[in-house]
Amino acid sequence: MEDFITLLVRHRSAAESLVRFKLPHKADADDLLQEVYLAAWRNFPQLKNKAAFKPWLLAIARRKCSDYFRKKTAQLELSLEGLPDKALADGRLGKAEVDGEQAEAVRETLALLGGKDRQILRLYFWEGLPQAEIAAQLQIPIGTVKSRLYAAKQHFKAQYPYPFARPKLSKGEVTMKKLPKLLPEYRIEALDGPAFPVKWEELSWFVVPRLEEALSWGMYDMPSRECSHIYDMKVTGKARIHGIEGVELTARESPFSDKKEVIERTFIAELTDTHCRFLAAFRNDNGVRSYLTFLDGDAFMNIWGFGEDNCGTETSLFAKGLIRREGDTLTVAANHPYLQDLVGRYRITIGERSFDTVCRIEINAPQEGLLNGVLAEHFIDKNGKTILWRRYNRSDWAIDHYKTPWEQQLPDNQRLIVNGNTYIHWYDCVTDYIF
Repeated sequence: MEDFITLLVRHRSAAESLVRFKLPHKADADDLLQEVYLAAWRNFPQLKNKAAFKPWLLAIARRKCSDYFRKKTAQLELSLEGLPDKALADGRLGKAEVDGEQAEAVRETLALLGGKDRQILRLYFWEGLPQAEIAAQLQIPIGTVKSRLYAAKQHFKAQYPYPFARPKLSKGEVTMKKLPKLLPEYRIEALDGPAFPVKWEELSWFVVPRLEEALSWGMYDMPSRECSHIYDMKVTGKARIHGIEGVELTARESPFSDKKEVIERTFIAELTDTHCRFLAAFRNDNGVRSYLTFLDGDAFMNIWGFGEDNCGTETSLFAKGLIRREGDTLTVAANHPYLQDLVGRYRITIGERSFDTVCRIEINAPQEGLLNGVLAEHFIDKNGKTILWRRYNRSDWAIDHYKTPWEQQLPDNQRLIVNGNTYIHWYDCVTDYIF
């Protein structure tokens, strides 16, 4: 365990900073750090990549902090059954389901508040009681309810640690009108012969992370074919984060129907000879810059990461046989952690233009014998440019959020069968490259 001691000495300050920031009491933080180090020592033999020791240690520390706040909340006898355990966020493949991230932050914050604050917030927000009913239930004047509720909201806001709240909407420049309101009719025809190898250097948001690159892309709902949002992407310069050099790029998102309402995002990404990956995502929350980086473990990986230790997506694509396709039926290699493969050659005809493409399939990693619920069908031409990108959801994807299976929500949309599971076509994306 000599390696473990050396690595722990080198990186323990990061774990200490995280835990001491999260936990309000020094004694509790010291006790929890001992649990972190013990868990790390026990599991160190299973860590394959020792260079990833720091993010691995921080992930353990975060889990221990979450356990701490769960126990503390239980001790406070505060029922949070109405609080969703999953939240939706933008990610590499569009909307991503993030297990417990926002809910956990709310639990942590509530655990830090006084009993009266927790009580009034639960009655008002979770049980949805009007102020008059709260006054009757607590046997206090309605004026007292109003003053207590105001104070509790202020106390919650002051303690709330979650940095990924809804971004501030701001007025900006009108988006360049390069993309049509309705996606033209298109045909997808399978061609004879194997998929050709291709150099593909785009991020999942379609721009290549290289200086002076820029493009616009649109998101089109199916089956209406209407454009819901347009994204203007631009690489703005060099950037370095945690010692890794990449580029900074901006994404300006606006609804097609109201291009004056703009959400601005900033990313740092890296392109190497073999891989392309996101390194960090920034949001502007009421004037406060919020950072999420590749060292933030699952909080980053569940939204923006890909590959072991976030190595990223491969740029040299060729058929590996991990995913086999016959018509609308896909057979996927079992127990493969990061699933992407070329599955065939296709002619895509959009309007009056035709493109010779290969189809890249990406599916979230298998979990307990089932796939995670999101599939991307990606048609790429010989120049390594995206011609058409299609998003599918497994029928039960984010069912707690949407309440209705996707087979019922979109009964007329195309289906893919993946290892016996049904995936439903949700929306398409195209870039200004094809127009």
